[in-house]
Amino acid sequence: MVTIPRVVIGAPASGHGKTTVATGLLAAFARRGLPVAPFKVGPDYIDPGYHALAAGRPGRNLDPVLVGEKEIGPLFAHGSQGASLAVIEGVMGLYDGRTGAGETGSTAQVAGLLDAPVILVVDAAAQGRSIAALVHGFRSFGTVRMAGVILNRVGSDRHEAILREACEEVGTPVLGALRRADAVAAPSRHLGLVPAAERRAEAQQSVDALATLIESSVDLAEVMAIARSAPTLSVEPWSPVAPEPVAGRPVVALAGGPAFSFAYAETAELLAGAGAEVVTVDPLHDEALPTGTRGLVVGGGFPEVYASELSANEPLRRAVADLVTGGGKIVAECAGLLWLCRSLDGAPMCGVIDAEAAMTPTLTLGYRDAVALTDSPLAPAGTRVTGHEFHRTTVHPRSGLLLSPAGGAAWAWRGADPEGFATPAVQASYLHLHWAGNPAFASRFVESL
Repeated sequence: MVTIPRVVIGAPASGHGKTTVATGLLAAFARRGLPVAPFKVGPDYIDPGYHALAAGRPGRNLDPVLVGEKEIGPLFAHGSQGASLAVIEGVMGLYDGRTGAGETGSTAQVAGLLDAPVILVVDAAAQGRSIAALVHGFRSFGTVRMAGVILNRVGSDRHEAILREACEEVGTPVLGALRRADAVAAPSRHLGLVPAAERRAEAQQSVDALATLIESSVDLAEVMAIARSAPTLSVEPWSPVAPEPVAGRPVVALAGGPAFSFAYAETAELLAGAGAEVVTVDPLHDEALPTGTRGLVVGGGFPEVYASELSANEPLRRAVADLVTGGGKIVAECAGLLWLCRSLDGAPMCGVIDAEAAMTPTLTLGYRDAVALTDSPLAPAGTRVTGHEFHRTTVHPRSGLLLSPAGGAAWAWRGADPEGFATPAVQASYLHLHWAGNPAFASRFVESL
């Protein structure tokens, strides 16, 4: 049973200010000494980094597409343990989910699964009384319980008064009104906001400024009252502990740092739960793998931004290649795939995969229902998964053989050629996977060591 107060922060569309409000609320309540648990709907890796700075604990994702709707409640219960308030930031517009799948994967679906009230953040910069029609439409469409609105980018006292009066006409409380504030802005890049891990000092300053902005602009007592109105959830917390953990504590290195900041918190927990000793390695600065490393897991990030620095770390590149030839195992996603290639934009990389990687102007984005084509340390051939692609790079060839031993493609899905690289020692592809949806991944990987 879960009784934690909780609130979902939604919006009519992307760009209305969900991250500003959610991060600011987390920081403002944490500043008051309240233990807060941060969550993000969907496959986003960047927003949870800012949530973590604000809350002082890992930001976690709730994605029904990647893990299945039955796991949302248990994962929420696991991630909110010890907290007195949970703030769940939505994805895209309130009712936007996986293309062609109705509300599946949407903020509204997660709000329903958690029986949580929704606060709608609305960019009111170019709106007047018409905001009432928008708010009324979102409140009456679907089954979410919309408890109020927070107005963003309000221009003046007069503008705020017009907006408040309009919302009152349709019986929707206004919980706060935010003016434009440059101090809280975060820089963007080709895949969205620059991750907090790459600008930690500046990001912390932005988070602190957000806390101050929210404190001065939002009725925190009313937000807390709304969160406390959420009923008890009848779920048991998810557990990362495998039924039969591997003995001997084999060492698994988990790539981190500014170049590889995309990782779900549950990945490390599942590896540890499967029996591994998990040690973080920063490929930008560490010149060796942790002592005794038998496995390496490399998630996503921005190696293209740090290609020269990664290339210059020749001792670690050599150690990664030697890990494979020495019988170790590697699983890599997206950024990790690029790092394992021979080169990235002409800069030498680890050379584990016989392929070249390069930046491209084309954005590849979306969920993928895939099947494993080749046995690997991650999954046996025939395994079916749902993953997510998000990149502006390409690898040539798209799939094929590794230097040693020979292997095949990692995954296939409808409408695309086979993708990624897989052998008994390595699995590397563009597909991001949430291992909480497939706990056997961690067990299989640790057992293979």
